[in-house]
Amino acid sequence: MIEHQNTIVIIPARMASTRLPGKPLADIHGIPMIVHVWKRAMEANVGQVLVACAEMEIARTIKAHGGDAIMTEPRLASGSDRVSAALAMRDPEHRFRFVVNLQGDLPTVTPLDVQRCLGGLVNDSVDISTIAAPITEEADVANPNIVKAIAPLSDEREVAFARDFQRRPAADLGPRFWHHIGIYAYRREALERFVKLEPSEREIERRLEQMRALDNGMKIAVVRVDSVPLGVDTPADLEAARQMLKASRF
Repeated sequence: MIEHQNTIVIIPARMASTRLPGKPLADIHGIPMIVHVWKRAMEANVGQVLVACAEMEIARTIKAHGGDAIMTEPRLASGSDRVSAALAMRDPEHRFRFVVNLQGDLPTVTPLDVQRCLGGLVNDSVDISTIAAPITEEADVANPNIVKAIAPLSDEREVAFARDFQRRPAADLGPRFWHHIGIYAYRREALERFVKLEPSEREIERRLEQMRALDNGMKIAVVRVDSVPLGVDTPADLEAARQMLKASRF
């Protein structure tokens, strides 16, 4: 059973972003972006929240705002590796059975997004859960920067198993497509298995880490949500996040 005491949300964060260096500490109305994400995770109230930091300045910032942070090896290859490393250090006793990997560059993420992602694990056959929102613009279907979750979701069906993840899906996979959102909830044993696997051919070809799980027989549930939180990768994204959060209460 998924309970508060056996669940942890881990937010991986590092300063070395190519297009927006230092983005975890980017200011959004007087609050660093990573703190906005941490606050949304706390508001989700699904379990403990831990920021897995590659640099000490991120850890200091989180702790200054009352949060919990842990230092990890800066050279880890991916956010998933950072989450796994932080979990192993924080919980060698294996008290936490469920782990949410929440990206640190999603300042407009909602607590409900986190809750719904975790909820995909209520089916015991699911290894990993993630979320997706309906795509309403044709241009977004053709945009390779928007990853599509190929799953039989609908207005009536809120959860379905992922069949694939593609950047340029064939038309016959439609007519409706789903914008994949990179938040993941894992059963702990699934995360530990995943990070030990070698990258698969399709993962390398598509630059999509989740293909490694599918290509090794892991079952991914996709949960439908209403909208896509803004991911901040560029200065323009940062300004958009500032505008979106302008009227928000922090």
